[in-house]
Amino acid sequence: MKTNHIKHNLLVAFCVGCGSVATLTSCDDLFEPAIENNLELSQMYTDPTFARGLLDNSYLLLGYDTNPTTDVATDDAVTNNTSDDYKLMATGSWSSSMNPVSQWNNRYHAIQYCNLMLENCEKVEWSYTSTALDKMYEDNYKGNAYALRGLHMFYLLRAHAGKVDGELMGVPIHLQSEDPASDFNQPRNTFKECIDQIMADFDEALKYLPEQYGDVDASKVPAKYTSMGGTDAEYNRAFGNMHRGKIDGHIIAALKAQVAIFAASPAFTAAGAMTWDQAAQLAAASLKNCGGVKGISQDGWKWYASAGIENMGATDPNPAELVWRGNIEENHNLETNNYPPSLYGNGRVNPSQNLVDAFPMANGYPISASASGFDAANPYEGRDPRLKTYILVNGETQGAIGATINTAADATTLDGLNRENGRSTTTGYYLRKLLRSDINLDPSSTTSKKHLPARIRYTEIFLDYAEAANEAQGPKANVGGAGFSAYDVIKAIRSRAGVGGEDDPYLEECAASKDKMRELIRNERRLELCFENHRFWDLRRWNASLTETAKGVSIATNAAGVTSYNKIDVEPRAYQDYMNYCPIPYSELQKYSNLKQNEGWK
Repeated sequence: MKTNHIKHNLLVAFCVGCGSVATLTSCDDLFEPAIENNLELSQMYTDPTFARGLLDNSYLLLGYDTNPTTDVATDDAVTNNTSDDYKLMATGSWSSSMNPVSQWNNRYHAIQYCNLMLENCEKVEWSYTSTALDKMYEDNYKGNAYALRGLHMFYLLRAHAGKVDGELMGVPIHLQSEDPASDFNQPRNTFKECIDQIMADFDEALKYLPEQYGDVDASKVPAKYTSMGGTDAEYNRAFGNMHRGKIDGHIIAALKAQVAIFAASPAFTAAGAMTWDQAAQLAAASLKNCGGVKGISQDGWKWYASAGIENMGATDPNPAELVWRGNIEENHNLETNNYPPSLYGNGRVNPSQNLVDAFPMANGYPISASASGFDAANPYEGRDPRLKTYILVNGETQGAIGATINTAADATTLDGLNRENGRSTTTGYYLRKLLRSDINLDPSSTTSKKHLPARIRYTEIFLDYAEAANEAQGPKANVGGAGFSAYDVIKAIRSRAGVGGEDDPYLEECAASKDKMRELIRNERRLELCFENHRFWDLRRWNASLTETAKGVSIATNAAGVTSYNKIDVEPRAYQDYMNYCPIPYSELQKYSNLKQNEGWK
């Protein structure tokens, strides 16, 4: 893969401040040769701001999306935007030339930046003040470069790994920067080789990075720096509060858990890269950083609506629920995209009836169970509280004015089912999760509020542990010295949401069977992580069905005042079996003969 940024013609985006990730902004033209002020790489040796730009660009390319983009290509949701790439993908237009989930170009660009940093980091005059401070900065940026290279490789692998002649293959591993003389016609490494390299990069990063960034006093400065005369003031410049948001030891522990659960899953287990037991151990190691199951954040399932967000600053510690977060953003973008049209929104993401039906009753039983007490004539009452928290159902309120939203087919407002193409709901539901309900979009009095994007939540890692521990040793096994089991995790997650009651009889039923516990764990993952871009990848790593038609509900009230709730088919899913694995870009195959496509794709 030849990048646009080769060794002696490197475009660095000058959108860096003190080196903190919080100072970064988007640079849309980062990878086109539109700007002429390219600088020689040697500039970085005497210009630490230029040097930081290498790593800052790699952070910019992480590409975390706070919109639930991939969810609309699953059974959890659809979008009312008829030209949306994910809609086109899910309904039959996905190809190696039209691939919204492709990671090929940006990830390899980012890896090039990391390799350049690793090759040149020790040559940079970072501080011009002291040997100890130079070493601190060098360690910070070297550790981040290793961690970012591993992370970008993970996202690259997740999006492009697949089978070639029956063998699970990964992507080409690049451990050196490229220049015009490089051989770009490289074959793919095996899946296991890629996983091993990702983990090796994370382990190497841990040699240089702190467990957590933050200001310390002199007694907490590591000996390797005090032996060089380093002070707490210098340490705090290199590893203090201003660096929060960059990758640290706690984040790497969570990243290793993410990689492990991916590699151990049914779609990839044949490669032998990771076992369920190893995945459980790595998740357990990450969860020690939040105190284990006893430390689960009680309001973590609705972190995005916390009143405390308004008082948070860029360098403040994370809330207890978040391992890693993006920059605090003050805007109303999510609300503009997803509020109902009567509240001046575009109603973009429409949760499916499939997802609504996955929420159990408050007593913990699935709505299909005879013991659930589900009433089809009153389908939203007595349900799991997460349902109305995450999904705007008919008759509930939204927005700063607390407007009641009517999503029925016979509604008189634009909020009703299919009332206006491209704005109204197509499923009978609107999105509520991730949105601030205290925002007003009225053009005469529009307000903005702070949003806290979650990159990794501890709830995700708890669910990783539950899945891996159950598969490795069963529902009630304590795996990896965690001190708790898959059963304990699911009980804690359901309990904090008000599901199952004190005894949770349905959980007890599931605890008697690994298979039933697997179903429950996967469903809890679906609910807790909905609209956070997990479902698309989870279905694939599980080898689960991709073709379940997204459904909705048509609500109408007759002359006698009786309301009916009729399920409707909204959008079929046109995935083929081979689409469990995503394609290598067609353009790359045309350039490089040694690069082989995943089975089924052209």
